[in-house]
Amino acid sequence: MKDNWVEIYDTTLRDGAQGEGLAYTVEDKLKIARALDEIGVHFIEGGWPGANPKDVEFFERAKSLQLSNAQFAAFGSTRRANALAADDTVVQGLLAAQTPVVTIFGKSWDFHVDIALKTTLEENLRMIADTVNHLKSCGRRVVYDAEHFFDGFRANAEYALDTLAAAAQAGAETIVLCDTNGGSLPEQIADAVALVHKRIPNVRIGIHCHNDSELAVANSLAAVEAGATHVQGVMNGYGERCGNANLCSVIPNLELKMHRRCLPDGKLKLLTHTSRYINEVANLVPNDRAAFVGRSAFAHKGGIHVSAVSRAKETYEHINPEDVGNETRVLISDQSGVSNIRFKADELGDEFNKNPEAARRLLSQLKTLEFEGYSFEDAEASFQLLAWGALGRRKHFFDPIEYRVWIGSSGNPEAVVRLNVNGQEMHTASLGVGPAHALDQALRKALVSHYPQIQEFHLIDFKVRILDGEHATAAKTRVHIETSDGERSWNTVGVAENIIAATWQAIIESVEYGLQIAAA
Repeated sequence: MKDNWVEIYDTTLRDGAQGEGLAYTVEDKLKIARALDEIGVHFIEGGWPGANPKDVEFFERAKSLQLSNAQFAAFGSTRRANALAADDTVVQGLLAAQTPVVTIFGKSWDFHVDIALKTTLEENLRMIADTVNHLKSCGRRVVYDAEHFFDGFRANAEYALDTLAAAAQAGAETIVLCDTNGGSLPEQIADAVALVHKRIPNVRIGIHCHNDSELAVANSLAAVEAGATHVQGVMNGYGERCGNANLCSVIPNLELKMHRRCLPDGKLKLLTHTSRYINEVANLVPNDRAAFVGRSAFAHKGGIHVSAVSRAKETYEHINPEDVGNETRVLISDQSGVSNIRFKADELGDEFNKNPEAARRLLSQLKTLEFEGYSFEDAEASFQLLAWGALGRRKHFFDPIEYRVWIGSSGNPEAVVRLNVNGQEMHTASLGVGPAHALDQALRKALVSHYPQIQEFHLIDFKVRILDGEHATAAKTRVHIETSDGERSWNTVGVAENIIAATWQAIIESVEYGLQIAAA
């Protein structure tokens, strides 16, 4: 491997799974493993074989996966005290997983040897050496994780270094220094890594950081700067307590800022997709404000910012978003200027550039609506309808006359709607599992004979937010609706003191937008 390469060791499936609220199925772990291999990490730590039936099944099924870039690693501990590695059930389980790489952790902190292992410092060194030697003799590549290394180094530096030497002399190919409690600072990490690199020059040095001080990424980068060429972390920063070093930040910082290679050519562009895919499989809501891969990472709202970005993106973007598979977004709000409207020219044609009065009119309307409680940051379809209206291009496919919703003794809501559609009055009713569903069904029933394409429209998400809680049940309500036609999706918004009225508005706009783009 070239000198400027840094190995990426992903532990999303093991250390990441220890995060609160995470519970992978075996199928989830297999899906994530495929995604990690596709982006090109070097190692995928699959779990602790023997620790639970799920990991046993995972390693068995993982044998059939055809990986293109990564190698699987099984994770476990050194042998128990006063025994032989060959007879240890944990070590036997590691070998049974049949992975080409085995990662074991051992104690670096004399305090832990006394308290946790309840054995002597000399026996701990023998445990490390015997386990590494046995795994090597069985044909495995061995990564040694020095647990609590930085705490141990501060408490008893010579003993902590002796534990590393024991692993290196027994044949470990990589020695990983672990900031297990997440309490170290970048300068401490850098100084210790540099010393270890000097004392044990013929072994690859790695880093494994936790985020308890919000420094896991910074500490990982400091370690690489000091000589580490192996970084362990987790996609999206999942993990115990505050999480592990977030590889979605570590990787682009290494590649784009520090000019160290981490992934095969072209794979960095998969970073945003991989991050979001893993969130989806893990059933976790993505962090919109995540660096590099978040939906808001390259989003601009302030008019001055947008004006500058429209001339040169680097004015307010530290990298090219496309390099990590993300994109520039311009938000529309009461912080917007005319430049926000003009930035959207790619979507609206050049008409706002040619018609600055329409742009100013739209901006004034947007600010008034935002004051009333509307938010168009996640309702771009509603914004698009307003923009088409300002330009005189909004089509009117129907005119609502009235609607009613009530709940009968059965508990099922019923909605009745009256519309004017192409000069014909339509009067329909429908039951639903909730008021929004009943209104949606009644509206469709009224329109389907005139616009059969709405059969392809499906309401896929419905969100309600109370805007002024101090008014209790009289509070103004904002409703966001997401709709899909099977190929694309769009978001609309409605605001009213009546939740049904807000819902009705958002549903109407979702249908109007779908019909407009279908007719385009």
